[in-house]
Amino acid sequence: MTEHRIGTQEQWQAERDELLKEEKELTHRGDELARKRRELPWVPVEKDYRFETEDGPKTLAGLFGGRSQLLVYHFMFGPPYDAGCPVCSSIADTLAPQAGHLKARDTTLLLASRAPLERLLAYRERMGWGIDWVSSGGSDFNRDLGFQYTEDELRPFLDGQIPPTVEQYARMCGTDVLGYVSEGPGLSAYALSDGTVYRTYVTTARGLEFALAYYGLLDRTPKGRDESATEPLWIRRHDEYEMG
Repeated sequence: MTEHRIGTQEQWQAERDELLKEEKELTHRGDELARKRRELPWVPVEKDYRFETEDGPKTLAGLFGGRSQLLVYHFMFGPPYDAGCPVCSSIADTLAPQAGHLKARDTTLLLASRAPLERLLAYRERMGWGIDWVSSGGSDFNRDLGFQYTEDELRPFLDGQIPPTVEQYARMCGTDVLGYVSEGPGLSAYALSDGTVYRTYVTTARGLEFALAYYGLLDRTPKGRDESATEPLWIRRHDEYEMG
């Protein structure tokens, strides 16, 4: 561990008290942003999306499960993948246990990916998740939300220097770089009112960091995230870490 300032308990407490003020300000700012999210206009979903589920084909409205709110995590598991994205898998580790709590608050939470349903369910069993997972591979659902890309759209990225982490995760998913980055992660939210489905919120990239629970914990350790842009990303599926 690198060298760090050493101080007295009194010095630590004084600085901690000042930091707490900033942490409280950040909490209040988060409350304000949450309010603004809720105040975004609702957009009617006019396309007839279809999904393969354990209970047969369903529409988007059918995914609500009798509730008025729906959260969909767009999990990177494309048709050429042999296994789900490790980072999305770490996110699902956080999301899966929340599904029951959200049902109690009139909200259905599920995963959606473009791979065939049987492959998704087999991977879910491996990971031990108790959350619904649907296949959106027969629709434009991911594409319309910006979570699916064509080779032409990706050409500038593919012709450049591919980050080692992308190559690493492509291999871990059993596909090539194009197959891996053709998919994108995201979260989308919906409301069902008087028979009409409305899209209310969409986020991706660092907007998903709330579901990377380990980062919030690491941010509170002496080393922090301790990541380097030049080193392979450390995240693995939870059954792939070396124990001991």
